[in-house]
Amino acid sequence: QVQLVESGGGLVQAGGSLKLSCTAPGVNFSINAMGWYRQAPGKQRELVAAITSGGNTNYADSVKGRFTISRDNAKNTVYLQMNSLKSEDTAVYYCYAPLAGMHYWGKGTLVTVSS
Repeated sequence: QVQLVESGGGLVQAGGSLKLSCTAPGVNFSINAMGWYRQAPGKQRELVAAITSGGNTNYADSVKGRFTISRDNAKNTVYLQMNSLKSEDTAVYYCYAPLAGMHYWGKGTLVTVSS
């Protein structure tokens, strides 16, 4: 059973920054792709950013230039540095990793951006 554990959410003012982390404790093999999704109240879950073990990245248009995804392959940890936060970035952020045909999700961490 793969668990993904997020941390780093919280309350921040518009224009501020937060850094999210997600780790997979107990996983002793390299996870290829990892990413972050978010779900705002009343909206569908959407991809924010993803990264492969080779460092290839993909971002939603709404966060390009503001968010940066990175990872530590040795620790199976993925990070999301969020800068210039806007009120519309308020959401629960979920870590995601596809493995062996299964889809694994973290429990989510709440990011609230006050205007």
